[in-house]
Amino acid sequence: MSADASEVTVVVITHNRRAELLGTLERLAALPERPAVVVADNASGDGSADAVAEHFPGMRLLRLEDNHGAVARNLAVRHVHTPYVAFCDDDTWWEPGSLPRAVTLLAARPELAAVTARIVVEPEGREDPVVTELRASPLRGPDWLPGPALGSFLAAATVLRTAAFRDAGGFHPALWLGGEEELLATDLLSRGWWLAFAEELTVHHAPSTARDATARRVLGLRNTLWFTWLRRPLLPAVRRTCYLATTVPRDTASLRAFAQAAAGVPWLLRVRAPVPGFVEEQLATLETAQRAGSSRRYVG
Repeated sequence: MSADASEVTVVVITHNRRAELLGTLERLAALPERPAVVVADNASGDGSADAVAEHFPGMRLLRLEDNHGAVARNLAVRHVHTPYVAFCDDDTWWEPGSLPRAVTLLAARPELAAVTARIVVEPEGREDPVVTELRASPLRGPDWLPGPALGSFLAAATVLRTAAFRDAGGFHPALWLGGEEELLATDLLSRGWWLAFAEELTVHHAPSTARDATARRVLGLRNTLWFTWLRRPLLPAVRRTCYLATTVPRDTASLRAFAQAAAGVPWLLRVRAPVPGFVEEQLATLETAQRAGSSRRYVG
């Protein structure tokens, strides 16, 4: 094992996707770098945890009693003892060589919190459309970044500095799942960290069929609204809310999302902490670019 590979731990979260999970873990176990792996099972009822224990006894397994969604990553990182942590889902896996390259990029840049990989969709072997948006990020960063500066990241395709993740508090428990990266990324930026896209890193994604697209849309839209009111100044938050209200599909799912978001107003107002001006400038720039992109259509 190379010195670089020994400095990164892979964290995988899962819920009721036994077949996909075992396939992902087989690929991770076959990596020449042989990284440490922590699997956080979100109270699966399909025997996922028992299968991991049987087939991959060398991996750290967390049998969670409840479905914590994305927050399961926080619980898994408590068991990470390496300076870097690579996240992936039960239907994504890292290409050989990418993890040590990510460690090299981060180790050489102390102010860089995370590097996000290009995503290849399987079995077609095509790039995910979001990669085009990552490459074309409108944010300006220092010349020492390994690629375009980012305002957020994709958890299933990102290697983070463990200390930065912990310092920013990890994923917010209230968001649970769905666009949960945006809030954490903004809190990292507010602390002076940088995020970047790294072309030389690759993650493969074989989208699971075991997903409720409509439920994901509800959570994604609700969390976008919550993030907006947690971190954006008043006028940008009002403008963003009005824009979403007039552009999302006029259906039951959107109504549910807005109703859930409204129900959170009391706690949002208690903990609301608008970002510094330099971060708001970045968020405003990203918002303009997102309106022209295809990654946030809230359909399904």
